Amino acid sequence: MAKQVATMKAKLADWPQLGYYREANAALPAAAAGQDRVVFFGASVAEFWGKRGGQFFPDKPYINRGIGGQTSAQMLVRFRQDVINLHPVAVVFLESTNDISQEMEPEMSEDNWESIAELAKANGIRMILTSITPSSHFPWNPSLHPAETIRTRNVWLKEYAASHSLTYVDFDPVLANAEGGMKAELTVDGVHPNKEGYAAMAPLVQAGIDKALGVK
Repeated sequence: MAKQVATMKAKLADWPQLGYYREANAALPAAAAGQDRVVFFGASVAEFWGKRGGQFFPDKPYINRGIGGQTSAQMLVRFRQDVINLHPVAVVFLESTNDISQEMEPEMSEDNWESIAELAKANGIRMILTSITPSSHFPWNPSLHPAETIRTRNVWLKEYAASHSLTYVDFDPVLANAEGGMKAELTVDGVHPNKEGYAAMAPLVQAGIDKALGVK
């Protein structure tokens, strides 16, 4: 019991998980001259990219700063440490389903997303917003049926990107099935992409990065 209490106290003391990448950030060298450093930021869909088979953009100066299980509120708190302070030219913000699975009010999610986008802009970082990856069920919360909620949130994200001249990447054309879930052959659990899922997402993200950076 004492060990469990100590573990819980430690988690509460670092709710945004700033310690997760602190050492890696400190050890990260400055970007080379002319190097287009890009940070991938989000929750598990970001973190697992390259860890579940496949590769994470080999030969590209891209940095992964995803943390599984995080909500947009936690991401907002750590955006300075894990993105701004790394001095990237762009950030790929992979929104997650965690706000939905934890039943966060949509207005709170939208406020957090908007604040993150404003922080990026204020620091000269180009933002690539992505759609929330499709899912029709959560194994850990089977009472929820999130497909329609995800669609609604994605409409907001797409419209926000358009109205603020941000690049938007839509994963639905390659990941979604007719029911609004993720295609069975592209996922490990109905929520997270597998190797093939990431392979389908990669060219869309790279095209978004190229667009944001003006690469032709």
